[in-house]
Amino acid sequence: MKLGIIFGGNSYEHEISIVSAISLKKILFNLDIFIFLDTDRTLYLIPKDKMKAKTFSSGEYKKEKIVTLSNSKLLVGGGLFKPKEIQADIYINGIHGQDGEDGTFSSVLDFYNLNYIGPRVQASVVSYDKHLTKLYAKEMGVKTLDYVVIKKGEDISNIKLPFDYPVIIKPTTLGSSIGVNIVESANDLEYGLDIAYEFGNSVIIEPFIDGVKEYNLAGFRANDYYFSMVEEPQKAKFLDFEKKYMDFARTEQVFKAQISQDLEQKLKDNFINIYNTIFDGSLIRCDFFVVDDEVYLNEINPIPGSMANYLFEDFSMAIDLLTNYLPMQNRIDIKYQYIDAIHSAKGK
Repeated sequence: MKLGIIFGGNSYEHEISIVSAISLKKILFNLDIFIFLDTDRTLYLIPKDKMKAKTFSSGEYKKEKIVTLSNSKLLVGGGLFKPKEIQADIYINGIHGQDGEDGTFSSVLDFYNLNYIGPRVQASVVSYDKHLTKLYAKEMGVKTLDYVVIKKGEDISNIKLPFDYPVIIKPTTLGSSIGVNIVESANDLEYGLDIAYEFGNSVIIEPFIDGVKEYNLAGFRANDYYFSMVEEPQKAKFLDFEKKYMDFARTEQVFKAQISQDLEQKLKDNFINIYNTIFDGSLIRCDFFVVDDEVYLNEINPIPGSMANYLFEDFSMAIDLLTNYLPMQNRIDIKYQYIDAIHSAKGK
């Protein structure tokens, strides 16, 4: 089965998406089609041997063939020559952040009835916005840390947080720790908000728990659930953008967290509650906190960096398994019986 990947996008996480695609090229040997979405939202077909960082940083990608969509196909060529269909059986949505994880390109793929691995629109909605993620988790019976949402321009002089400092501030619709900062006291709150507002008009504030245990678990549903190993990230106070950026290039498997079977099962149970049916067709990673033996969802990664390949013993097998359980759209057969009945009744 020939795989293709679509990556890039008009997003602060644009470069991370490129790094992820290059990493996946090294480990998925049936990944042969590479389609790059630039910040102008033009699609380019990138030859496999040109999947290098310099191709994109230098702008050389603009010399490659432009991709168009028509009749449930991705096409290249045109003009004097008949457009040629790109031969890929299934695509991976590898666009991080805006355009990819927000559901924009999922809508395009669904509209053109293309088979793909990635979150569908509904899954994107609840995982892209951290506030909606909190609300969704609550409905699914999964705990999250307390939080406050503040919008840009809101008067913060009378805001009293329901938890103590230090706090962590995050833009509500960004990943990769972009715009994230820790505020130690109320005197620094306004400055911390200003940093986050550079990347969005809404932020979420949570208590910062120094030394909290954090565990990452990836997986998907393919008739039954298929899980990765549980990772306990070894990190400093928190992973800033630069550290996470390098992390997206990982292709070597990590070490399994040394935790009890009971805790591992708790993490899996919470993952299942989050995945539900809404994330069918996607491989996701859930990042959890554990506080006083209770599991809390930190965030959902609907398109993990490098698709979290480093958490799986056999990532290629996992992808092959997932491709057999992708949601399929039903073609609706319109017979125009209603219109014909009206036509006959009116004699027109």
